This record gives sequence, structure tokens and C-alpha cells, in this order.
Amino acid sequence: MKILTATAALVFAASTAFAAGTHSDSHGEMMSIGMPGKASAVDRTVNVIMKETEDGAYIFEPKKMTFKAGETVRFNVVNKGELVHEFVMDEFSKNVKHKEMMQQMPDMGHADANAIRLEPGQKGQIIWTFAKPGKFEFACLLPGHYESGMHGPLTVKK
Repeated sequence: MKILTATAALVFAASTAFAAGTHSDSHGEMMSIGMPGKASAVDRTVNVIMKETEDGAYIFEPKKMTFKAGETVRFNVVNKGELVHEFVMDEFSKNVKHKEMMQQMPDMGHADANAIRLEPGQKGQIIWTFAKPGKFEFACLLPGHYESGMHGPLTVKK
């Protein structure tokens, strides 16, 4: 009976977290794009601006990024727009899957080290170590934002 009760409690807790729309993939774990970095190891800082333009596009500045494998970068992210935006770094295929999930659960919260969601006027920071060379992407995966231009290439060189 104790095992059945414990199992039921775990199933309920898991379904409650899913229903609330939260997920997490990268709590300090290695991903193909890298892993959370340490502030003491930062090699350089990149300022990232998220905003809408007068012609209706949603953009990042800079529009593309290039790093070296092993480099630790501090991203100072600022939302200068009038809408909520997020900055997510990952493989293109994983961003596609994540974007599809966001279509189903647009209010889904994030607790991923490779992402940050900011309200208008907010600032935040990600410290990231790029592990290996490859072609990746940064994007805002909120419904409609990617389609409005809010994504760009992120290249990691040897």
C-alpha cells in the first residue's frame, strides 16, 4: 500500500508540473552547444538587445554570433522592446522542437541555463562555455516571435 501511495504521489506531482507548463533541460549539464560557465572564467562579454522595430520585425542585436570552442562568454541580455522576449541558444533542431512545445504551452516557464525570458525593460545574464565546434542558433521561441525574425546563427569554431 505504501508503494502504491508513493507512486500515485509521484505521478500526481509530475502531472502537476507538466500542467503548470514548466520544463528544464540544462541545469548545469553538458549540451551539444556547451554548458553553464563560471563567472571567474569569462573570456569576453557580449551585449544582446531584444526588441521590436517600427516595421513590425522582432530582432536581436547582434544578428549573428561567432565564438571559439572552449570560450566562456557572459551574455548581458536586455529587453528594449514592448513585449516579453526570450534568448535561447541551442541546436537548430532542438529549437524547432522547443518552438513547437511553446505553441502548445505559450506560458511555459523556463529554468534552462541556456535561456532567459525577460519582461520589457528587464535585464539578465547568461554565462556560457561553448564546448565544441558547430553551427547553432539563438532565438526567441515565444509564439510568433521566431516567424517575425527573432533568430540568428551562432557559430562555434575550433
